[in-house]
Amino acid sequence: MSDTVPQTIGIDISKATLDAHAYPAGSNQQFANTASGHKALIAWLGRWSVERVAYEATGSYHRELEQAWLICLASSSSARARRFAQAAGTLAKTDRIDAVMLARMASTMQPPVRPAINPE
Repeated sequence: MSDTVPQTIGIDISKATLDAHAYPAGSNQQFANTASGHKALIAWLGRWSVERVAYEATGSYHRELEQAWLICLASSSSARARRFAQAAGTLAKTDRIDAVMLARMASTMQPPVRPAINPE
């Protein structure tokens, strides 16, 4: 897969980890949900031309990550993401599969993006 092909990134966010998937490259990576993990994730994203980053805004685990972003984001409700996965025939539910489905959903549905949050 060419590094110049625009990628949509799906991120499943939990208290301890961030599971990320680049679509259509098919690359998966897991990061700690900490400040250093956020930096590592952003560095990993630098491998591609990123079109959008999609994640589920569940609980409060996504807030610090949002503040670390330098790119536009698209958030989704967990119910919408689950319905997309079911429509795609994906019945299993793991963090890695959720990241894949978020990336595919964002690539297919093209949800609106918003600028990164500036904590200042």
